[in-house]
Amino acid sequence: MNNYKLTIQYDGNRYKGWQRLGDSDSTIQGKIEKAISVLIGEQIEIIGSSRTDAGVHALQQVANFKTVQELTTERIMSFLNHYLPPDISVIQVEQVDERFHARFHATEKTYLYKIWNREYSQPFLRKYSMHVVKPLDIEKMKQAAAHFIGEHDFTAYANAKSKKKDSVRTIHQLELSEQDGMIELRVTGNGFLYNMVRKMVGTLIAVGLGEKQPNDVPGFIQSKDRSQTGGMADAEGLYLEQIRFKNEQTE
Repeated sequence: MNNYKLTIQYDGNRYKGWQRLGDSDSTIQGKIEKAISVLIGEQIEIIGSSRTDAGVHALQQVANFKTVQELTTERIMSFLNHYLPPDISVIQVEQVDERFHARFHATEKTYLYKIWNREYSQPFLRKYSMHVVKPLDIEKMKQAAAHFIGEHDFTAYANAKSKKKDSVRTIHQLELSEQDGMIELRVTGNGFLYNMVRKMVGTLIAVGLGEKQPNDVPGFIQSKDRSQTGGMADAEGLYLEQIRFKNEQTE
């Protein structure tokens, strides 16, 4: 059995997320599966590393699929990029060990969140960042962010619809930077619950606006109470930025 690994980028604005639904044209997975099935001439299922939500973008999504057919990586990449819409790109195709599994073998993920923090809107970024009009206190947001680092039960930061029984995750790094009105947050961890990053960003925005205090965060986490954490940040500001796998060298 041949196993192929795809590295994918996409603009999530007009899709209902990664995971295939009944209408295959409304999801990233559905679009790619349809294209591969046309290429191979049989129904193909792909496995994604992360099930990004509706409106969320990816700078590096990874997926794999298996087939008995032998195809060159060049043929797969050329066909998919010709067949797929311009808001989905396959930037790399590799033939990998048959045991490789894009979801189970992922050991670390990094998400990027962008906030445009000016009174006026930015027309060219409105679909790719969250607009917060009032000034945000970056230093207080950094203080609050430090409390997320480490191993915690993130029940308070999971969507009520989450089906995960284990809500314990480890956050390795959470960094904030600001330049000319654009705030970027990068969070790296061993995994994330459904809507977890957007809810964490929602808390940090509330801290930045003075609605909550940095030292409130440990109490939110320990409470496991979703109602305390504040609002959820918009989908369009979120990007799946990087995925690392077992035995993969880090830079």
